Amino acid sequence: MEIKTQYFGTITCSEQEIIYFPEGLFGFTELKEYIPLAFEDNSDALISLQSLEDPTVSFILMNPFQLYTDYSPILSDEDKRLLDASYNEDNISYYVICVIHESMEDSTVNLKSPIAVNTNTRRARQIILDNALYKFRHPIKDFVKKEK
Repeated sequence: MEIKTQYFGTITCSEQEIIYFPEGLFGFTELKEYIPLAFEDNSDALISLQSLEDPTVSFILMNPFQLYTDYSPILSDEDKRLLDASYNEDNISYYVICVIHESMEDSTVNLKSPIAVNTNTRRARQIILDNALYKFRHPIKDFVKKEK
């Protein structure tokens, strides 16, 4: 199928690439189907999560473990059930939404509400973690290693 994207123009993708959010994302509950598009080949460090239903909607995602190696999201029993991961969480991948501003100093990531994706079923949901260390707006600059 051909889709229009916000950052990559018109591209071709397959049905198998679709990630399905039964409940949508927070604030975008009506949009259920997305395609993840990596900005770099063979890397999930930075991804555009492109809506199939609205070409103007795309979220910038990052792999949180590349930012913060101690990141340890814990799924609730309800999240596990809805992601079909009640018995096995090995197939769950996590991504955090970035808000990119003109100045990188002002850009943030949301560690409190990551996106969890079951890579086998392609079902996903945005979850809220019960961990006071994780905030909705962490400055990206706090994770960038300073050169000496």
